Amino acid sequence: MPVMLLRDARLPQILFLSLFLLLGVCTRDWSLHWEFVALNFLVCFATQVLLSRFSGRSPGNWLSALVTPLSLSLMLRSHTAWAVALAAFLAIASKFVFCTGGKHWFNPANFGIVLSLLLTQETWISNGQWGTAAGLLLCFGALGGVITRRVGRLDTSVVFLMTVGALELTRVLWLGWTLDVWLHRMSSGSLWLFAFFMLSDPRSIPNALPARVLWAGAIASVTFALQNLWFVPDGMFYALFALSPLTALLDRRWHAPQFQWQVPLPRPLLQGQA
Repeated sequence: MPVMLLRDARLPQILFLSLFLLLGVCTRDWSLHWEFVALNFLVCFATQVLLSRFSGRSPGNWLSALVTPLSLSLMLRSHTAWAVALAAFLAIASKFVFCTGGKHWFNPANFGIVLSLLLTQETWISNGQWGTAAGLLLCFGALGGVITRRVGRLDTSVVFLMTVGALELTRVLWLGWTLDVWLHRMSSGSLWLFAFFMLSDPRSIPNALPARVLWAGAIASVTFALQNLWFVPDGMFYALFALSPLTALLDRRWHAPQFQWQVPLPRPLLQGQA
């Protein structure tokens, strides 16, 4: 069992998200409330326990309950404790309420973030908190690539970034701007963090490759429209939220095995551990 746990891609994901949180606090001068970080973890764990008992389900692997509060702490900001608690509760609750065949429709952290933005005026997203430093982008891309490649979902992040990049480049050329504008738009640390650590959640995105390509391209297009036509700075979060329910329809159209976090070990190795 310990060996199987080490094979779980959520372990390096938790490590990388924790490092990003520390990196943001130490190098980007974030005014982060650490008591709110603790509140995120407390509410997420408590919600998972309570709803598991209420629904009669097993609480499941606690690694997922670690990823969600880390994502919330990285992306969502507030000065109000109840708004932070609401986002954390909604994030975990979405896995129990909106699910089909053991697969949830929404990325939990994205669900909590968007609902807290829509239902309260106490939360916000600081899309510029990472700046446009090349070193950070390399860090997000390299470490994010490790995770998405390990779970077989690198294609989703790449298609999203390529589609957004192509649309932004077309707009820049159409308006006669210099390529510096395009580079600035594509150098957003928040964009890369979203692409590799939220959009590619294998438990809430389509199973089949053609479906993932279509899905990621659609989210990128909606993101571009929201940001450039309606001037919604948090467009990528709203785009993912709006199109996530399509996953169930795409899984029906393109059949493929459902992703499982822990990959069984080869039988000889299991026998050797007995």
